[in-house]
Amino acid sequence: MTGITSFNLTGKRALVTGAAGLLGREHAAALAEAGAEVVLTDIGAAGLAAAQEALDPFYGDRIRVLLMDVTSEESIRAVAQQAGAIDILVNNAAIDPKVTADGVGLELSRLEHFPLAEWDRQIAVGLTGAFLCSRVFGSQMAARKEGVILNIASDLAVIAPDQRLYRRAGLQENEQPVKPVTYSVIKTALLGLTRYLAGYWAEQGVRVNAISPGGVFNQHPDEFVERLSKLIPMGRMAELSEYRAAVQFLCSPASSYMTGQNMVIDGGRSIL
Repeated sequence: MTGITSFNLTGKRALVTGAAGLLGREHAAALAEAGAEVVLTDIGAAGLAAAQEALDPFYGDRIRVLLMDVTSEESIRAVAQQAGAIDILVNNAAIDPKVTADGVGLELSRLEHFPLAEWDRQIAVGLTGAFLCSRVFGSQMAARKEGVILNIASDLAVIAPDQRLYRRAGLQENEQPVKPVTYSVIKTALLGLTRYLAGYWAEQGVRVNAISPGGVFNQHPDEFVERLSKLIPMGRMAELSEYRAAVQFLCSPASSYMTGQNMVIDGGRSIL
């Protein structure tokens, strides 16, 4: 299989975790566009229904939804039985903590006040969830001697958050909101998980890679967009669809000789 045909995923079944989210839906669309049957999973029925409604007009016959809690191995194994053999797993589920416009959660974002319970909750979803899904679905792939796992990391897996992006006028230094410690730690750990699994299952024909996207524009405040754009050599945030081709590449035979790697797509931010 060569050229453009190597991106063809017809006959493959993919499963995307956190598929109700902004990028989860895009990853699902990318795989369906390449011909795969895609199982959308998430913990919330309403979010899944909205994702299915958005994708159905384009890929209706290739989209399926199943409720799944990535923090529960029992839930994952139940979905594994319902979904059938999974050829491609996209570990996308994560909690991306936000400070609301009215300032709620502002003081708790700082390291000194970050709740241990919140640390545990976010790691359970973003990291332990990826481990559990990889163990369940990846073991099945290894038994069949074929499969692909794609972990969704972040540019903040390779660089530290620039906390100046989140500053607010009129607040003392110890009151300024920040990107919480959990996000970078989880996304960095996903790269370690990627390398480990790639080596562990290499002889079983399971390829494992990661993608580190930069910030995607999603109606962010103008001030934030301006600040972030100044840190990116290309001078802008990503458009929502700009990671589709990368997902198709990493999940298809087009990347057949690639495993254990992290593809950084951040407009050049991490090179500075």
